Amino acid sequence: MAEVTFDELERINTYAQTKLAAEDVFTFGVILCNDQPDRDNERFSKSALEKLAELFVGKTGIFDHDPKGRSQTARIFDCAVETDPETGESRLRAKAYMVRTAGNADLIAEIKGGIKKEVSVSCSVAKKICSVCGADVFTDPCMHIKGQEYGGEVCVHILDEPTDAYEWSFVAVPAQRGAGVTKSHTDESAVGGGGEFAQEDMKLREEILRLSYFCKPFISGEAVAAMTGQMNTHQLRSLRRRLRKAMLEDEQRLYAEERSMIPRAESNTDFMIGSD
Repeated sequence: MAEVTFDELERINTYAQTKLAAEDVFTFGVILCNDQPDRDNERFSKSALEKLAELFVGKTGIFDHDPKGRSQTARIFDCAVETDPETGESRLRAKAYMVRTAGNADLIAEIKGGIKKEVSVSCSVAKKICSVCGADVFTDPCMHIKGQEYGGEVCVHILDEPTDAYEWSFVAVPAQRGAGVTKSHTDESAVGGGGEFAQEDMKLREEILRLSYFCKPFISGEAVAAMTGQMNTHQLRSLRRRLRKAMLEDEQRLYAEERSMIPRAESNTDFMIGSD
């Protein structure tokens, strides 16, 4: 909300159809996201923030992720990763601008007064890494559940390799406590939602539950339900495949152990029948 510099005005004017003067625009800074766990027990990696710093330049600011054009209110013209001097966390700071009009005077006043403050980002990532075992839950789902503790470590999913940034929104309740932001992510396999996808997902979850009874160590039905409830069709298929493979390997191992316990003959004559 400081005075617009010449360099900033030059960047802003790359998005304008007519050249804007300093008095025509209102600029403000916003922390989009950081590398700390949010309320969903997910966090961005440092490299993800660096990529998002590129992707969010030029992206529009709206309200509550409403994709309609009438919701557009601001645009990012600069973005960079910085280190919080107090906490040491990495965070994504953006600079946004609005064109001053009679219609947005109240919004500008609310931003200045700290009423409109919290924001949320919408983007897509290619990887979601389990902090406990390092598995990419998109392609190789593990049995660790977000928010659960394993050996003194709380499991979180690390969002990595952003592929696109869609928009950022003013919201009332942020997910990331430290940065005061929220975020969403999608991938091409996260379609589902109804019809054939929903029916297949239900059958996959039922089969995974049955297969889980053969898991070693044993996983409770409640834990399996909580884990599979967060997965899309692609992830469910992958997990079913892994469980089937694990069960088959256990059966083969058990068979080999049973075979090893059968007494072996000392010589071929032990099996000769009717000999003199």
